[in-house]
This record gives sequence, C-alpha cells and structure tokens, in this order.
Amino acid sequence: MASLTPLPAARLLGPTEIRELAARLGVQPSKRLGQNFVVDAGTVSRITALADLGPDDVVLEVGPGFGSLTLPLLAAARRVIAVEVDRALAAELPVTVAARVPQLAGRLDVVTADAARVGQLPGEPPTVLVANLPYNVSVPVVLHLLATVPSLARGLVMVQAEVADRMCAPPGSRTYGVPSAKLAWYATARRSGSVGRAVFWPVPRVDSGLVSLARLTEPDAAAVRGTARRADTFAVIDAAFSQRRKTLRAALATWAGSPGAAEAVLRAAGVDPALRGEALGIADFARIAAAGRSAGPDTISRS
Repeated sequence: MASLTPLPAARLLGPTEIRELAARLGVQPSKRLGQNFVVDAGTVSRITALADLGPDDVVLEVGPGFGSLTLPLLAAARRVIAVEVDRALAAELPVTVAARVPQLAGRLDVVTADAARVGQLPGEPPTVLVANLPYNVSVPVVLHLLATVPSLARGLVMVQAEVADRMCAPPGSRTYGVPSAKLAWYATARRSGSVGRAVFWPVPRVDSGLVSLARLTEPDAAAVRGTARRADTFAVIDAAFSQRRKTLRAALATWAGSPGAAEAVLRAAGVDPALRGEALGIADFARIAAAGRSAGPDTISRS
C-alpha cells in the first residue's frame, strides 16, 4: 500500500484558494489548453491514494495547474517532476509549494514544456505517471510519454470518461479503436473509478474517469510485438480503423498497395481478410506489420 503522509486538510487547495490564485495571476482557464482545474481536496487525495505511491517513487505529473494534486503527491513520493505548458502556472507552482509545504519544496522539479513533445527530464527518471490530463490531448500525451520515458512502470491518469472507456476497451467491444490498440503496445489499462464534473473549475460538460496503466514487461512485450516495429504497427492500426465498417482487405488496400496485396499480407500474418479492425488485438496488428515489411518496401506504403 502507499506510504502516504497526508497533508493537513487546510493546506490543500480548494475552490477559494484556486480562484484567488487565478485572480492574482490573471489566469483564465484556456479551452485551447484543455484546462479544467480540480478544486476538490477529497478528489486529489483519492487520486493520490489510488496511485499507491511508495517512498522511492518519482512521480511525473502532467498539467499540475495551480498545484492541487501536486501537494498530496509531494507528501507521498520521493520526488515530483511537474510538466506544465502554461508559463505563468509553471512559475507559480514552486511558490505555492514553498508557501504551503516548505518542508517538501525540495522534492519538486518544474518543467515548462508541452508534455506531448517533452524530451529530457531533470533528475532521476520518473517511475509513475499521475496526472489530470487535458481532455483534448490525453491519449497523445500518454502514448508520447510511454514511448520516450521508459522508466515509467505504471500510471494513474484522469481523462474524459469516454476517453477512459476507449483506452481500456478490449478487442471486439463497441469502444475499441485506435487509442485502445496503440496503448496496448506499451501497457495494460483498466478503469479505476469515476470522477464527477462538479469537482472541476470550470465545470466541464462531461464526467471523467480514472485509468490505471501497467507497462508491459519482458517477455509480455516481446510476445505482443513479435518482430514488428512500432511505427509499422501503428500505421497498420491507423489504416485498419480509418474505415471501421470495411473489411481488413479493403481498409488496408491503400496501405498495402491494392486489395490483393492486402489480402496476401493478411494471410501471411494468419489473419482472416474478411475481419474488421475492431476484431484484432495488438499482437495481430504487429503480425500484419511484420508480414508487410517482409513483403518488401516496394509493396507496402510506409507512413
């Protein structure tokens, strides 16, 4: 279980404190940045507890905003690396931490950057991703971080409820699609709870969901990916879901060069050309990608 050292309730940020901070900084929530700030202390405490952090964990937090989730994370983990794209909020976060929990201020690193493009991170490699992700970029951010930060072993992210369903959907389900398949290249995903819209400022039009991530380890990753390359596999996934109602033979025709070439690749991969993309798991897509590469660069379209 988490080694959680709860902060006094009065030291966590609530609606009044966050609005006062926003007014002082002249910050208005940005739709472009997908900013919906958590203003409920109970919610951030619940997220921190569900993350099951230990005293040796280094947390990567995306979009800390005013720091409502950052504060309890600092009490539970050894360090927190907070990535914030808003310069005013990034500059203010250390000030807020120093004012409210000065004994934990040394545990915080702030990186002013777009989390969907961030590269090298300071200090020790992060082990856990814990974040309230902007609705408009949540899946690209998770995929980018899993690809570029191999030290991340697990995560707990809050996203739009519909997106949470898509991230966790198994093959064959109504919500299974590109996010589900690509995420499965890196990790397993499961729903860990729901969050109502009333805990946010401004209040969004939708509810949120919590998703727990566990990175695949060897030999599980090798069994899923086989000999395929990630870029090739993701190109197959994109093509397969570009026209959901079409069979794989038709949907992969442009990718393969022709319907006949697509059928040949699919049969070489042991996949029925009459199936649709939503019926396949990540290992199936990887086998198709590997078979396509074996067919030669002049046959298969690369993206």
